[in-house]
Amino acid sequence: MRFALSDEQVQAAASLRGLLAREFPATRLRSRWEGAPDDGAVWRHLTAMGLPAMLVPDADGGLGGDELDLVSLLEECGRAGVPGPVVETCAVAPRLLASRGGALAAGELQVACGDGEAPLVADADVAECLVLCLGDDAFALDRAAVTLSERQPSVDGARSLFEVRWSPADGERVGDAAGVRARMSAGLAAALVGLSRRMLDLAAEYVQVRRQFGVPVGSFQAVKHPLATALVRLSVARPVVLRAAYSLARRDPAAALHASMAKAFAAESALLSARVALQAHGAIGYSFEHDLHLFMKRAWALSAAFGGPLEHRERVASHLFDLTPETP
Repeated sequence: MRFALSDEQVQAAASLRGLLAREFPATRLRSRWEGAPDDGAVWRHLTAMGLPAMLVPDADGGLGGDELDLVSLLEECGRAGVPGPVVETCAVAPRLLASRGGALAAGELQVACGDGEAPLVADADVAECLVLCLGDDAFALDRAAVTLSERQPSVDGARSLFEVRWSPADGERVGDAAGVRARMSAGLAAALVGLSRRMLDLAAEYVQVRRQFGVPVGSFQAVKHPLATALVRLSVARPVVLRAAYSLARRDPAAALHASMAKAFAAESALLSARVALQAHGAIGYSFEHDLHLFMKRAWALSAAFGGPLEHRERVASHLFDLTPETP
């Protein structure tokens, strides 16, 4: 089985990386931390690149693609630290909200997703529709049908969190909660792979220009070895994420298992990359004025969203082994 991306998929990712480098540099991400309102420009660019239309069928105005077409694009959004409900709208909503495919494909509808096991919903303020899980079911509700709290604090200053009060009676059942969790886990895993790459790139660039004892600090084994270890961890995580995308695209019955594997591997890679990058930067890395914080703290937040690595490892274990206690 081969999980390598096609030339077209690689080229699409490269094009999106270039666009985000121009239109959403770290300075714009920092402005979101500082309270600048979202002017919608980034979402319009993502719409023009076809992200929200990727999984929407051709008949509804979409591109008729699959998760393998989308995964590397989500990775690039992660690499740039793009805030907002990108994974929810592009990777989850098209498979649940078939009647709204046209609006999704046109970028006219953004969707936030909430897990009934977690009290907060990210980006509920900008979403026109919310997909909320309760027990084994997932419900779609218009934003007017829910009540939002005041914005809650997040370690990622560009990520808005809200408590949502709602009733299933005000919404429509659109699928299984397990499917929402699997798609969110796989999509967040792709974003975390991109974040890992960005943090390691920042660290590698810094240790080549920072000099000590007349040589770049990157020449020291104590610096090289941790960075190499983090890069190896990333190179292992990325194929697991591609496998999850492949399984979702092929409707593999084990897709939820593969999504949990992807989230566990990608989250652990991102957490390691964050720690190593911070150490490689030394004292300047602890200063909020350095861009590393923007990506490091987003990695912390997304690693915990829809289940942290330990939770997903436990889910994998429950699939692989019969851990159900015997009835006396």
